[in-house]
Amino acid sequence: MTATLLIRTGRLRRARRRMAVIGGALILLLAGFALTLMQGQSFVPPGDVLRVLAGHDVPGASFTVGQLRLPRAALSVLAGLSFGLGGAAFQIMLRNPLASPDIIGISRGASAAAVFGIVVLGIDGPMLSVLAVLAALGVAVMIHGLSHRGGVSGTRLILVGIGVSAMLESFIAYTLSRAPSWDLIEAMRWLTGSVNGAQLSLALPLLVSLAVFGGLLVSRARDLESLRLGDDTAAALGTNVARTRLLVIVAAVGLIAVATAVTGPVAFVAFLAGPIAARILGPNGSVLIPAGLVGALLVLAGDYVGQFLLPTRFPVGVVTGALGAPYLIYLIVRVNRAGGSL
Repeated sequence: MTATLLIRTGRLRRARRRMAVIGGALILLLAGFALTLMQGQSFVPPGDVLRVLAGHDVPGASFTVGQLRLPRAALSVLAGLSFGLGGAAFQIMLRNPLASPDIIGISRGASAAAVFGIVVLGIDGPMLSVLAVLAALGVAVMIHGLSHRGGVSGTRLILVGIGVSAMLESFIAYTLSRAPSWDLIEAMRWLTGSVNGAQLSLALPLLVSLAVFGGLLVSRARDLESLRLGDDTAAALGTNVARTRLLVIVAAVGLIAVATAVTGPVAFVAFLAGPIAARILGPNGSVLIPAGLVGALLVLAGDYVGQFLLPTRFPVGVVTGALGAPYLIYLIVRVNRAGGSL
């Protein structure tokens, strides 16, 4: 009886900790969203912001909030959710924090296809986004196939992905070297990630992607967590390892590909969101939803910092890249000192 009570108490404590973390992240996200709508180069009172959101015509505020700030903030949150969920799913499935789509080349595949489409094919708009999504999916399949030898090893997949990413970087550099100057500005968005020129219409594919792929990931959270224990242990616990891995890959790549098609590859958000969420959450359940919320906070805060808190305006990908690169170096050094391997 005492053991049962201790188990129930422990579960209740973990559930409360989890809800507190998720609730705190939601409050921060709502506060950040409200701040980006009110504060920029000029301040818009909260009352005016609410009237604009309710559909009223408020002189000055309707354009500033409704046409400029709201689409930018909405895309930041939705893309951040997608990057955070997709990145955490890969890291959990492969049991390695380096197994992030922007490290193993999936995001770079979308960038390479977009740059090729702009410079060589001369396409833009929805067709360019479709090309980027298909390329990301194709690169994911190629990496999975090249790393599959009697099963998928996380280390092997990461190394193959890094190699593929380097090849794609070379392809992008070669393509840009031949690009006319008027194509370079549009192409640069696909290298760093940006929400400049955001439109509310672009939120629809992100919402659909989150509903379909995000919902699929969250529904498989328990099976995904069992993969942390290894394939054999997960199978012994009743998880269909092959089916779970396939569903997770399809859903995570879908999230990353659609988000990249809308905002470009916002650097290191998928890489950072999972570890940050795991550090805050601790061993208190699945990290997927907290990672998504952390990803949204990173993109929203990064865009605000890049626009208003630095001497020169920078795209959000530059700010998040400046945060992620030192962590990547720290992670590699820590693993090396521990005598482990990637």
